[in-house]
Amino acid sequence: MWPVAWEALGQWGDDVARVEPLTGGVANDVWSVRLNGQLAVGRRGTRSDADLAWETELLVYLDRAGLTVPVPIPTTDGRLFADGLVVMTYLDGGPPETRADWRRVAGTLRELHRLTRGWPQRPGWRSSGDLLHADTGTKIDLGAMPSEGVARCRAAWARLTGRPTCVVHGNPANPGNIRMTADRVALIDWDESHVDVPDLDLVLPGNAADLDDGTYDVAAQASAAWEAAVCWDDGYAVKRLAEVRAV
Repeated sequence: MWPVAWEALGQWGDDVARVEPLTGGVANDVWSVRLNGQLAVGRRGTRSDADLAWETELLVYLDRAGLTVPVPIPTTDGRLFADGLVVMTYLDGGPPETRADWRRVAGTLRELHRLTRGWPQRPGWRSSGDLLHADTGTKIDLGAMPSEGVARCRAAWARLTGRPTCVVHGNPANPGNIRMTADRVALIDWDESHVDVPDLDLVLPGNAADLDDGTYDVAAQASAAWEAAVCWDDGYAVKRLAEVRAV
């Protein structure tokens, strides 16, 4: 059997078991799971039902639209999550290694952005544009940052004002969030996904999205500001904030 925290796994039926913990999850407890003889992934966290409904419904939509994503596997009574637990299909493959690989990632991200124009915001989240005036969002508390740092972040985000929004993956430059094979690119770990300006997703290694110099600079500054705010105040956040130019 499994620990008390994982008792909800029983809602996926009798033929289910945790196998081993998976690396990469920061905010969640992530395990490989064997369900009805097939390998799957179980992710348990503390997100609200509204938050999980947004994410799981998005993944179902993207799968039906032709993107390769982890697809939520319903419980025996048809729910896409239960008691903070989501069980999803397992995706094999390796990380991007070459510029050609990253260009394929950029193409997949642009398709995500095209498919989700006008998508509603993830419950409780704020976009970079919202944070020009709001101080808090799910993982962000600008009040905890130095005021001078907040001013730099807001100046970086202000340069994105007026751009159309869509769903952004939120952390696609991390190779661990990509599973590639010869014929497809899969995006995994949608824990940071929300609605924002698509350029935030396109700051990729080697400028694989082929942004022009001005567009890349605006996106890179806004992305560094976002990561500083989301992670504040660990060492990585301090490093990212140092990359955001003074006003």
